[in-house]
Amino acid sequence: MTGPDTSELAFSVRDVVAEPYSAAPQLTARVRIEDGSGERIHAIVLRCQVRIEPQRRPYDQAEQEGLRGLFGGRERWSDTLRPFLWMQCNTTVQGFTGTTEVDLALPCTYDFDVVGSRYLHALGAGTVPVSLLFSGTVFTKGTGDGGSGFGVRQVPWDCEARYELPVAVWRQVIDFHFPRSGWIRLEHDVLSSFAEFRERHGLISWDETVRTLLAGAAGADADELDEVVR
Repeated sequence: MTGPDTSELAFSVRDVVAEPYSAAPQLTARVRIEDGSGERIHAIVLRCQVRIEPQRRPYDQAEQEGLRGLFGGRERWSDTLRPFLWMQCNTTVQGFTGTTEVDLALPCTYDFDVVGSRYLHALGAGTVPVSLLFSGTVFTKGTGDGGSGFGVRQVPWDCEARYELPVAVWRQVIDFHFPRSGWIRLEHDVLSSFAEFRERHGLISWDETVRTLLAGAAGADADELDEVVR
């Protein structure tokens, strides 16, 4: 059966911490849920979109240069600096009445093909303005004979919580899994060319390979660089 409107629900983020022992990079948000309906909630199947709102913070000169590839020059930011989706996640909230707190796992990636990773990598310090948009299904006690069964209502579209995520917390979770390193994705033929170049020159690491190519390309034009990689 369909129950009353869930406009009584309110969400807030108490804290976000870096998980040091997760299998992959993960932040954990401690989310507080308040329900003013007075009903006993059996469970909530909760979904969440996490958006970064870059227009809500200032940027120094170094950060502006680092973000040029995403948003263009500073003169274009009035048009290009817009909220964007960082991740989607979900969890199941156990039964409660009134108020509860739940841990929401926020999986992260250091893949530079992901806009969120490129944005966060360009930041030096301060905080990242994020917005958590909630949706899902609320299961309550039924109102039929004897109070059996379950009532069902939806988490409304306007349930939202804002949070200022410290850049240092994101860097901490990345350092747990990729200390002093990062990842980029290459096409197979480009990766094969790198491997051949490395073997041909007797280079001992990928870092040394890239540094050698960069040093060799400093005075090379596009055609010469292409020949070096080949």
